[in-house]
Formats: sequence, structure tokens, C-alpha cells
Amino acid sequence: MIERDMQKAALRGEPSYVWRAGQQRRLDMIVRAAEDRLGGLVLENGCGVGMYVEKLTGLGAKVIGLEYDLERAVEARIKSDRIINAAGEFIPLPSSTFDLILSHEVIEHVQDDRAAICEMVRLLKHGGRAVIFCPNLGYPYETHGIFWKGKYFFGNKLFVNYLPRTLRNKLAPHVRVYSKRAMQKLFEGLPVKFIERTIIFGAYDNIIARFGALGKFLRAILQFLEATPLKWFGLSHFWVVEKI
Repeated sequence: MIERDMQKAALRGEPSYVWRAGQQRRLDMIVRAAEDRLGGLVLENGCGVGMYVEKLTGLGAKVIGLEYDLERAVEARIKSDRIINAAGEFIPLPSSTFDLILSHEVIEHVQDDRAAICEMVRLLKHGGRAVIFCPNLGYPYETHGIFWKGKYFFGNKLFVNYLPRTLRNKLAPHVRVYSKRAMQKLFEGLPVKFIERTIIFGAYDNIIARFGALGKFLRAILQFLEATPLKWFGLSHFWVVEKI
């Protein structure tokens, strides 16, 4: 990865480039959470290069993608002509527009996560839902890399999120990580109700590609833990929020 791409990965994360089991599992979760709202207007808030825009459109949804990074927005337009280049905190669309909003591993990267959440709630119709994935504080790895002595080191870093918050934020100032309480605080005072609030593990497609059946066994065990208190160690929060 060249230096320019490393800096972009640090600031904005890496979008999905290849569709694998992990992305399909999350798509299935989105579809279940949406219920009949896929028949309305959908916004993907932070669409990257347009993978989920393409898949949701293929399911019959009318999808608008929002992407802050211009280069990624241009690439997403190869898959859809409904891509807007704008920030999630200031979305140039009218209130009460969308039946469903997807925010997939995005709010941890924006400058103001509370403002981004408020914008999503503003844009939802009454009865509309937001589906949100974001990093879980309990996961043993910081998946967005760290800064050390002024240099960025890409990749998974063990136990960074378990450090005292001030030290953790010095190593990873470019990305947030959330506890359930921190997530709850983002919605304080907003006209919403919570349909689902849980934590999920990943699909570990890279491990499966390398270790085959052993990797699949590991995935099965970890995803089984989602039904136990040990889900606290999971990769991502999965929240479904409905505007009231």
C-alpha cells in the first residue's frame, strides 16, 4: 500500500472491495432489519466504492449513496449514478426523505459522530430505520492500525482498545471505538426507539482462505458466542434504530 493510500486508510478506513461471506452476512442482517422499507428510498451513508449500493439496488431498492471521499465517490458512480459527494454531518437533502439509512463502519471516522447521527435521524421518515455498524470497544484488536512516533502502521493491533482511553487515543487518534454506553449517548434526546442493539463477530474470510476447515470452525464458534454474554468481545456493534 503506497503512502497516500495508507493515509487515506488511516483517516477514512478501507471500504469493501471484494464481496465475500462477511459482507453477505451483513447484507442479510440489513435486509432483515429493513423489513418492507427496502421498497422505499434508501441512503447508504458512507458508501465507499458502492458495494452495498450495488447489492441493495439489485434487491429492488432505490438507493442513494453518500461518500465523503471524492475518489471513492467517483468509483462508486461506476456502479450507480445516484452517488452524492458530501459529509455525513451536513447532508444536502431534505428532512424526512428516507425509509432506510445504512451506516456501515462509518461513524467512527467522521469529525463529529453526534452530528452524523442527528443528520441520519433528521433524514429518516417517521417509522424509518437506521441500521448502524461500528467498532466495539471490547474487541481485542484495533482494526484500523495505529500511529507510533509520527508514523502510521496499518493492520490489526492487539489490545490497543484495552489501554486507558487517553493512551489508546494517542495511538489511534484517527478512529473511535464504542461501548454500549457511548453509542447510547449519541442518541440522547433524539426521537427514536431501539429495535435491536447487539454485538457481532466477523466472518474471518481471510483466516478461512488460509486455514480452510479450521477457519470455518473458528468462525462458527465465535458467531455462536453472539448469543452469550461473551459477545462483549465481538467485532462490531449492530444497532437498528427507528424514528418515532
